[in-house]
Amino acid sequence: MREIIDVLTFSAPIPVDGRHRAEELRRRQATEEKGNQVYLNTLSVSFVNSYLRYMGFETDLEKSNSWNVIQQTLMDVADLSLKNLGLLECRPVLEDAQFVYVPPEVQSNRIGYVAVQISKSFREAKLLGFFKHVQTDLLPINQLQSLDELLEYLEELSQFKLDETSDDSLTFEQSLVKLKQWLENIFEAGWQEVESLLGTQSTNPAWSMRSKAGTFLSRGKLIDFGKIVTDQTVVLVVTLPSDNEQEMDIIVEVHPKNGEHYLPPNLHLMVLDFEGVSVMEAQTKSSNKNIQFEFSCEVGERFSVKLTLGEINITENFVIC
Repeated sequence: MREIIDVLTFSAPIPVDGRHRAEELRRRQATEEKGNQVYLNTLSVSFVNSYLRYMGFETDLEKSNSWNVIQQTLMDVADLSLKNLGLLECRPVLEDAQFVYVPPEVQSNRIGYVAVQISKSFREAKLLGFFKHVQTDLLPINQLQSLDELLEYLEELSQFKLDETSDDSLTFEQSLVKLKQWLENIFEAGWQEVESLLGTQSTNPAWSMRSKAGTFLSRGKLIDFGKIVTDQTVVLVVTLPSDNEQEMDIIVEVHPKNGEHYLPPNLHLMVLDFEGVSVMEAQTKSSNKNIQFEFSCEVGERFSVKLTLGEINITENFVIC
């Protein structure tokens, strides 16, 4: 993992090739106003691209709408494509500006929004910070999150495998969780004691009794759909027997995070076999407090748990070994 440097802002010259591209795209616009908009957008994207590549992130300018002549002409767009992560919007601001303008057409399908201050000479720029989500056209600069938080955020996203499927949904797939290692107190990153995630809120009575009796071992993980498009977070709980048998009775549950009473509506939960075929599934309505599945697996068997909310799919993969 890259070492994250604690910085508040970052200033540097805008790459020469980025300035040339910005000038080329500006000349192709029908009006001076549109030309200036495209010019600033392209400078911003070029600057963020250079910074993130230096920090070790893989970018793809050719897949960015902002690098496409037609898209720049039709939209007010300043996106940068990050490989396996998504689109990061790089919004330009001029010196002394108090707000970042985010046009309505780019207020969705973005993993974040970076504020890029362009100098009066148009040769230098400064990264001021970022927002994860936007709900308005004007964002106060004094409320930006810092660059070190941006890098940490992108590192978190890098832990997921992102595929753009044919239906334009986003799929995040985690690495394999080895459940029998839990019996040796070896837990993968992110899997915590259930009480620390759910607090004192009520859980399934049967699960509570088994846990207190010490016959089952449970761990939970926060599933944060808010990384991309919404502010919804749920808790995935996996429970297995504490003895080391050839066959295990597995319990998979989803609960609202601590402080919430209900799961988000239209949350879809599926249990998949080793071939990726759904063997159990359920979908929440407006007042579901949890979802629970119970099934058996033999040693060496694999299964997956897939959670879908809107266009976001998150899959956790497990093996009994």
